[in-house]
Amino acid sequence: MFIQLENINFKYRNSKQLTLQDVSFSINKGELVSILGKSGSGKSTILRIIAGLEVPNRGALVIGDRTMVSDTHFIQPEKRGVGLVFQDYALFPHLTVADNIKFGLRKMSRKDKLLRLEEVLHLVGLSGFEKRYPFELSGGQQQRVALARTLAPNPSLIMFDEPFSNLDADLQIQIREDLRAIIKKANITSIFVTHDQSDAAALADRIIVMEEGKLIKIGTPRDILSTHPKSVNI
Repeated sequence: MFIQLENINFKYRNSKQLTLQDVSFSINKGELVSILGKSGSGKSTILRIIAGLEVPNRGALVIGDRTMVSDTHFIQPEKRGVGLVFQDYALFPHLTVADNIKFGLRKMSRKDKLLRLEEVLHLVGLSGFEKRYPFELSGGQQQRVALARTLAPNPSLIMFDEPFSNLDADLQIQIREDLRAIIKKANITSIFVTHDQSDAAALADRIIVMEEGKLIKIGTPRDILSTHPKSVNI
């Protein structure tokens, strides 16, 4: 297993109830997993814990052969090799596509940065867009830039928080197909958080269903959405 969560419990400071209750699951290397659930089910909190933005009250997290979190251990977010793509893409409006992508490549030489830039632009289908600014791009293109920026440092894991919430319905269908193809070609382990069953079914190798902070089901899209549709009435 590449990622292992074991008995994760978490409660926000001002909350009376646990946001996550004994959540345990594992993900294989190169696997694309969707965490599906209603708003408030705890799905985004899982991403924040994996990224190191929140610390669980109890439990352990292992990525690769490294323990990131345990009762006695905590690895800082910047040392985890994890990429996170936000809902609003978080692109710098005053920087070109090239400069947005190169932003996280500070330790590389200029030559290596340019080579990596060319590689990821080709991967996401944006070769030739280097000098454009975010306001000159469509929503789908902006999402590809955000993905390219996340891919550029070669993370071991990429996570997406509701990646299609800012796109219209027609564009969602095209982008999610393209996004799955890009992720699979890059062979990077990925986690998508969504409340949309269609997105989960189209993207994921497996779906993790969350409800009120608890993991209630794990399975393939066919298992989850065909055999147990009532359990994921989002």
